[in-house]
Amino acid sequence: MDNSTAIDTGAAAPSLRRPSPISTASAASSISSAPSGNGAASAAAAPAVDPNGSPPTPGAAFPPDAASYPGQKRSLAGIALRAFCLGAALVTGIFLTTVLALLPWIFPAENRSGLINLLAPLWRLPFFLGALSTFHFLEFWTTARYNTQATSVDSFLLTANWPAYAIAHLAASIECFLRYTLFRNAPNVFSLVPLLPLPSRTTVMLLGLVVVTVGQSVRTAAMVQAGRSFNHTIQRKRATSHALVTDGIYAWLRHPSYFGFFWWALGTQLVLGNTVCLLGYTAVLWRFFSMRIRHEEHLLIRFFGDDYIQYRKRVGVKIPFI
Repeated sequence: MDNSTAIDTGAAAPSLRRPSPISTASAASSISSAPSGNGAASAAAAPAVDPNGSPPTPGAAFPPDAASYPGQKRSLAGIALRAFCLGAALVTGIFLTTVLALLPWIFPAENRSGLINLLAPLWRLPFFLGALSTFHFLEFWTTARYNTQATSVDSFLLTANWPAYAIAHLAASIECFLRYTLFRNAPNVFSLVPLLPLPSRTTVMLLGLVVVTVGQSVRTAAMVQAGRSFNHTIQRKRATSHALVTDGIYAWLRHPSYFGFFWWALGTQLVLGNTVCLLGYTAVLWRFFSMRIRHEEHLLIRFFGDDYIQYRKRVGVKIPFI
């Protein structure tokens, strides 16, 4: 959530330090080799050995937090699996995007087959995969780095608004595939607007790349600057750590993370060359952020009073009509 709405659980709570393997082994060696006048006492002080005769596991007395076990909110296994899959998807996306985009350069026009002409524009699909992978990885990494206490498996946002979120991206991929196969001669989305010059597909694609880059950069920068004041879940109770962030990127944008996601999503549709999904994404995201910002600002006014009211007057959202 934008503008200082995270719960701070990082107060100066006492913590236990897990002993290192070296210090544990040294301690065990000292205990077992120390002279003692009482054999029973020496046996009690010696480290326990499991039934298989294996030495004790260093740090066994300091087990991981229960939430880190499989199936829990901070499952280390779940985090590792998602990170691996996102990395594999990113590498696949970069590789296929590069190969398909270079096909027209590898094969001269006179030696180019119909299959190559058909495949080359489809670089947009692996690009979309790579953009999605980057977005979801950065959602988790930024939260883990700058708001560690709030980090969980859900911080990847892979299942947020499920299944509508997945359906939207699947629809965008299908429309892009159809556009550059069955309907590759169809005009682009700007042909729907009369009295405007019709830009080329290359112009629309480049515009989309710029919008995607700016949107992703703004969202990540907003999360980094807000730190523990950013949370993916709207907080309805003000914590002592909550502070109204009004400098940096927040001096230009009132809800920069929402601004970033809104324009990032629309930029992906420009790159894909989609018409239906561009209009659909615009309508759905505008409605979602309009309602969310209205609800969130009601809470922020309750948290910060006139300070937030004055800030809202000075700084806009930069999402049309919000």
